[in-house]
Amino acid sequence: MSLKDKVIFISGGSRGIGLEIGKRAAQDGAKVVLAAKTAEPHPKLAGTIYSAAEEIIAGDALPMVCDIRDEDNVRDAVNKAVEHFGGIDICINNASAIQLTNVTDTEMKRYDLMHQINGRGTYMVSKYCLPHLLKASNPHILNLAPPLDMSPKWFSCWLHHG
Repeated sequence: MSLKDKVIFISGGSRGIGLEIGKRAAQDGAKVVLAAKTAEPHPKLAGTIYSAAEEIIAGDALPMVCDIRDEDNVRDAVNKAVEHFGGIDICINNASAIQLTNVTDTEMKRYDLMHQINGRGTYMVSKYCLPHLLKASNPHILNLAPPLDMSPKWFSCWLHHG
Protein backbone atom coordinates (compact mmCIF):
# COMPACT_ATOMS: atom_id res chain seq x y z
CA MET A 1 0.00 0.00 0.00
CA SER A 2 1.16 3.49 -0.85
CA LEU A 3 0.23 6.78 0.77
CA LYS A 4 0.63 8.54 -2.59
CA ASP A 5 -2.26 10.99 -3.06
CA LYS A 6 -3.96 9.85 0.18
CA VAL A 7 -5.38 12.68 2.28
CA ILE A 8 -4.42 12.45 5.93
CA PHE A 9 -6.16 14.61 8.54
CA ILE A 10 -3.90 14.90 11.62
CA SER A 11 -5.12 16.54 14.82
CA GLY A 12 -2.29 17.98 16.88
CA GLY A 13 -0.11 18.13 13.79
CA SER A 14 1.87 21.27 14.61
CA ARG A 15 4.68 19.56 16.57
CA GLY A 16 5.97 16.31 17.99
CA ILE A 17 4.70 12.95 16.81
CA GLY A 18 1.86 14.45 14.75
CA LEU A 19 4.29 16.58 12.76
CA GLU A 20 6.72 13.67 12.30
CA ILE A 21 3.91 11.45 11.00
CA GLY A 22 2.88 14.21 8.59
CA LYS A 23 6.44 14.73 7.35
CA ARG A 24 6.96 11.01 6.78
CA ALA A 25 3.60 10.54 5.05
CA ALA A 26 4.33 13.50 2.77
CA GLN A 27 7.59 11.84 1.69
CA ASP A 28 5.40 9.00 0.39
CA GLY A 29 3.23 11.47 -1.53
CA ALA A 30 0.40 11.97 0.97
CA LYS A 31 -1.55 15.21 1.19
CA VAL A 32 -1.46 16.25 4.82
CA VAL A 33 -3.93 18.36 6.78
CA LEU A 34 -2.28 19.73 9.92
CA ALA A 35 -5.17 20.53 12.25
CA ALA A 36 -3.98 22.13 15.48
CA LYS A 37 -4.79 25.12 17.63
CA THR A 38 -1.26 26.55 17.58
CA ALA A 39 -1.39 29.47 15.16
CA GLU A 40 0.84 31.72 17.28
CA PRO A 41 4.20 30.63 18.71
CA HIS A 42 4.05 29.19 22.23
CA PRO A 43 6.56 30.61 24.73
CA LYS A 44 7.79 27.14 25.76
CA LEU A 45 6.97 24.86 22.79
CA ALA A 46 8.35 25.22 19.29
CA GLY A 47 6.10 25.00 16.26
CA THR A 48 2.89 26.36 14.81
CA ILE A 49 0.68 24.89 12.10
CA TYR A 50 2.39 27.26 9.66
CA SER A 51 5.96 26.34 10.59
CA ALA A 52 4.88 22.68 10.53
CA ALA A 53 3.49 23.06 6.99
CA GLU A 54 6.79 24.64 5.93
CA GLU A 55 8.63 21.58 7.26
CA ILE A 56 6.60 19.34 4.99
CA ILE A 57 8.62 20.22 1.93
CA ALA A 58 8.23 16.82 0.29
CA GLY A 59 4.49 17.12 -0.19
CA ASP A 60 1.29 19.09 -0.02
CA ALA A 61 0.37 20.35 3.46
CA LEU A 62 -2.68 22.34 4.50
CA PRO A 63 -2.40 24.09 7.89
CA MET A 64 -5.79 24.39 9.63
CA VAL A 65 -6.36 26.23 12.91
CA CYS A 66 -8.49 23.77 14.86
CA ASP A 67 -9.24 23.41 18.56
CA ILE A 68 -10.71 19.91 18.80
CA ARG A 69 -12.73 20.93 21.86
CA ASP A 70 -14.89 23.17 19.64
CA GLU A 71 -17.48 21.38 17.48
CA ASP A 72 -17.90 24.19 14.94
CA ASN A 73 -14.12 24.43 14.66
CA VAL A 74 -13.75 20.69 13.97
CA ARG A 75 -16.62 20.61 11.47
CA ASP A 76 -15.19 23.63 9.61
CA ALA A 77 -11.64 22.22 9.53
CA VAL A 78 -12.85 18.89 8.14
CA ASN A 79 -15.07 20.61 5.55
CA LYS A 80 -12.25 22.93 4.44
CA ALA A 81 -9.87 19.97 4.17
CA VAL A 82 -12.37 18.13 1.97
CA GLU A 83 -12.95 21.25 -0.15
CA HIS A 84 -9.19 21.66 -0.61
CA PHE A 85 -8.15 18.05 -1.22
CA GLY A 86 -11.42 16.39 -2.31
CA GLY A 87 -11.79 13.93 0.57
CA ILE A 88 -10.16 12.29 3.57
CA ASP A 89 -8.58 8.83 3.49
CA ILE A 90 -6.96 8.65 6.92
CA CYS A 91 -7.80 10.33 10.22
CA ILE A 92 -5.00 10.45 12.79
CA ASN A 93 -6.13 11.55 16.23
CA ASN A 94 -2.88 12.74 17.72
CA ALA A 95 -3.94 15.79 19.77
CA SER A 96 -3.83 14.98 23.47
CA ALA A 97 -3.31 16.41 26.92
CA ILE A 98 -1.63 14.71 29.86
CA GLN A 99 -0.99 15.65 33.46
CA LEU A 100 1.59 13.47 35.20
CA THR A 101 0.49 14.11 38.77
CA ASN A 102 -1.23 11.97 41.36
CA VAL A 103 -4.96 12.29 42.00
CA THR A 104 -4.71 14.74 44.90
CA ASP A 105 -2.37 17.03 42.95
CA THR A 106 -4.37 17.03 39.70
CA GLU A 107 -6.58 20.08 39.46
CA MET A 108 -10.08 19.51 38.09
CA LYS A 109 -9.35 22.05 35.36
CA ARG A 110 -6.53 19.78 34.06
CA TYR A 111 -8.71 16.66 34.46
CA ASP A 112 -11.45 18.34 32.42
CA LEU A 113 -8.96 19.41 29.74
CA MET A 114 -7.66 15.85 29.37
CA HIS A 115 -11.16 14.48 28.93
CA GLN A 116 -12.22 17.28 26.57
CA ILE A 117 -9.25 16.61 24.29
CA ASN A 118 -8.40 12.92 24.73
CA GLY A 119 -11.92 11.53 24.82
CA ARG A 120 -14.41 14.02 23.43
CA GLY A 121 -12.06 15.65 20.91
CA THR A 122 -10.87 12.33 19.50
CA TYR A 123 -14.46 11.15 19.18
CA MET A 124 -15.53 14.39 17.49
CA VAL A 125 -12.69 14.48 14.94
CA SER A 126 -13.47 10.85 14.05
CA LYS A 127 -17.21 11.63 13.83
CA TYR A 128 -16.75 14.48 11.35
CA CYS A 129 -14.11 12.66 9.29
CA LEU A 130 -16.18 9.46 9.13
CA PRO A 131 -18.60 10.41 6.32
CA HIS A 132 -15.60 11.26 4.14
CA LEU A 133 -13.63 8.20 5.22
CA LEU A 134 -16.56 6.00 4.19
CA LYS A 135 -16.12 7.28 0.62
CA ALA A 136 -12.40 6.36 0.58
CA SER A 137 -11.14 3.12 -0.96
CA ASN A 138 -9.15 2.06 2.12
CA PRO A 139 -10.08 4.31 5.06
CA HIS A 140 -8.29 4.26 8.40
CA ILE A 141 -8.55 5.93 11.79
CA LEU A 142 -5.46 5.89 14.00
CA ASN A 143 -5.82 7.03 17.60
CA LEU A 144 -2.70 7.93 19.56
CA ALA A 145 -2.82 8.57 23.28
CA PRO A 146 -0.23 9.08 25.99
CA PRO A 147 1.64 7.30 27.37
CA LEU A 148 3.43 5.90 24.34
CA ASP A 149 4.50 2.73 26.13
CA MET A 150 4.05 0.98 29.44
CA SER A 151 7.40 2.12 30.82
CA PRO A 152 7.22 2.59 34.61
CA LYS A 153 8.43 6.19 34.27
CA TRP A 154 4.98 7.22 33.01
CA PHE A 155 3.26 5.69 36.03
CA SER A 156 5.78 6.46 38.78
CA CYS A 157 3.65 9.13 40.41
CA TRP A 158 0.88 6.58 41.01
CA LEU A 159 3.06 3.71 42.21
CA HIS A 160 3.41 3.17 45.93
CA HIS A 161 6.70 1.69 47.06
CA GLY A 162 7.47 -0.17 50.25
